[in-house]
Amino acid sequence: MLPPNYRAFFSELLQCTQNKNISKGRSLHAQSIKAGSFSCVYLANSLVNLYAKCGCLTDAKLVFETIQDKDIVSWNCIINGYSQQGLMGAPFVMELFQRMRRENALPNAHTFAGIFTAASNVSDAFSGQQAHALAIKTDSFDDVFVGSSLLNMYCKAGLLVEGRKLFDRMPERNSVSWATMISGYAMQRSSREAVELFELLHHEEEKENEYILTSVLSALADPQFIDTGRQIHCLVFKNGLLAFVSIENALITMYTKCGSVDDALQTFELSGDKNSITWSAMITGYAQSGDSLKALKLFSTMHFTGMTPSEFTLVGVLNACADVGAVEQGKQVHDYLLKLGYESQVYVMTALVDMYAKCGSTVDARKGFDYLKHPDMILWTSMIGGYVQNGENEEALSLYARMQIEGIMPNELTMASVMKACSSLAALEQGRQIHARTVKHGFGLEVPIGSALSTMYAKCGSLEDGNFVFRRMPEKDVVSWNAMISGLSQNGRGGEALELFEEMLNEGTKPDPVTFVNVLSACSHMGLVDRGLIYFEMMSSKFGIAPKVEHHACMVDLLSRAGKLNEAKEFIESARIDHGMYLWRILLSACRNHRNYELGAYAGEKLMELGCQESSAYVLLSSIYTALGRLDDVERVRRMMRLRGVYKEPGCSWIELKGGVHVFVVGDQMHPEIKEIREDLRMLYKQMKDEGYRPSFDQIYVISSSSQEVSDEFV
Repeated sequence: MLPPNYRAFFSELLQCTQNKNISKGRSLHAQSIKAGSFSCVYLANSLVNLYAKCGCLTDAKLVFETIQDKDIVSWNCIINGYSQQGLMGAPFVMELFQRMRRENALPNAHTFAGIFTAASNVSDAFSGQQAHALAIKTDSFDDVFVGSSLLNMYCKAGLLVEGRKLFDRMPERNSVSWATMISGYAMQRSSREAVELFELLHHEEEKENEYILTSVLSALADPQFIDTGRQIHCLVFKNGLLAFVSIENALITMYTKCGSVDDALQTFELSGDKNSITWSAMITGYAQSGDSLKALKLFSTMHFTGMTPSEFTLVGVLNACADVGAVEQGKQVHDYLLKLGYESQVYVMTALVDMYAKCGSTVDARKGFDYLKHPDMILWTSMIGGYVQNGENEEALSLYARMQIEGIMPNELTMASVMKACSSLAALEQGRQIHARTVKHGFGLEVPIGSALSTMYAKCGSLEDGNFVFRRMPEKDVVSWNAMISGLSQNGRGGEALELFEEMLNEGTKPDPVTFVNVLSACSHMGLVDRGLIYFEMMSSKFGIAPKVEHHACMVDLLSRAGKLNEAKEFIESARIDHGMYLWRILLSACRNHRNYELGAYAGEKLMELGCQESSAYVLLSSIYTALGRLDDVERVRRMMRLRGVYKEPGCSWIELKGGVHVFVVGDQMHPEIKEIREDLRMLYKQMKDEGYRPSFDQIYVISSSSQEVSDEFV
């Protein structure tokens, strides 16, 4: 019982707590010490509660430790204070709970509510289950608030089966219980179960509120649930709940995720009380639906209305910039988020790094990555993926090595990106090491790991290893099939590639445009003209795939390799797509190989008319005119090359040998073993000449800016 002389003091402390007036509260604390009233447990508990509610947990803990005879209220005040601090406070809650048990203090319903809240913040299911057992033992489980807190813990830990058992056994359920269970299903993308539970709520004649409705709407994230979403929208309208902006935001998000952007826009425009989340939902919806330009335009409108965007809005805008390569707009958003102080938010910086990388600006992306002292795994993955996407594979592998040194655990996307880098570099040994790492980390052969592994082995020419991985994948996506078909085709096993394509069709996997590029390429290498024409027609007639430039290029290459150069010329001239100079370039090279110089000259002149900037085309055309003895045309081509500023880029190649990568560039003398290499090349060239090899003019013809010469000492 509170002594009468302390009641006025107690009332003032309560008022300070309600108003969160920490300065006056500290003053009252000092007065209580001076008056000697601090020994009263009721006042001490009130002080702990004051500091905890104001977020001053250090002060709350100090006061708590000075209480000689702690009662259950003392423990509850400090435990619930820490539990409200999220991730930072959860470890302290668990420590206090264990200490409470050691001191034989018996928890009550309020204690358990705080413990379960803390356990849910860190998804600590084990500690939560221990507290659950104690709650049953102390008859605290019947309290609806304790049950709802425990249910929240199970749902956040992803233990939906245990959570549903608990939900079904709760003697009393309130709206929080229903919303928590539905939200748990939504978080695990169990949309059907969430809808069924919502229907059960109606069957039991429970009244839905804004929390329940936003929970079930968040579960509807697939086009198959669009009708269900519309029915819930009608229910919201019928019950007069559209006044809640949280429900309007959930409706907009639901419509965009279900693919109905028009419904989302209509809901957005009819919303009378838009907040930053409303704008963010619509902007993100546009970006996720592929309408990135509309997303950027809407963000501009938002800015002019004076609405300050949240960090989530900016993430949506940055994603839109990334999708359309709008690097300048992305830089403006970057400046804006710096002004708003969001540069320390990891998910904002991840979106920023991703935007710069997808726009091809890896230098700016790396600056954003290096800005954060402790980047998380997602940011590491984004930066590594950015390097791979822009062809900077050595940088990707270097950053992955640093990631390993710093002890950051990668995810499946990280490993897939690293394996793609190994594929591009044809670094088989490094790829095998990465494969071993995936096994060590416990990753299976599901997509994307399985696809990346089979692709890496196929591109590195290790078809047996690639097939070993491919055959053991539990589910094969079209990327996996494409990788193996491509690997077989590029390694001279075109027949097996076509057999695998037929197997793919028999298993019901629908091919994509990349599949047909690989198949047509296999036909080209094997000289199967008729079969290639059948596959080319099959693209549009059976699978509705419109042939693109690369498919036409495969057909030109197929006809050209088979010596059907005139048919290839007719195919190019009848093509209904804008192929630029690509197809004529293939025909020009084929004419040189088949020594059809007249047609080669025709193809070369087509390229000149189109303003070709590829030096190889000028070299090929010059070699053809040289073979025809038309020296005036040779000089004309050389002059045109100079006037257009076309220069031959030096060739570059590399090889991986004994764990090292050796790079060779034409004219480069920097390799440490260049003398030995050149000596071996001279010996090889001499052996070739002794065995009767003689290079032809069109194979080694080189255009110089001042003269034309054939170099015998080409090594």
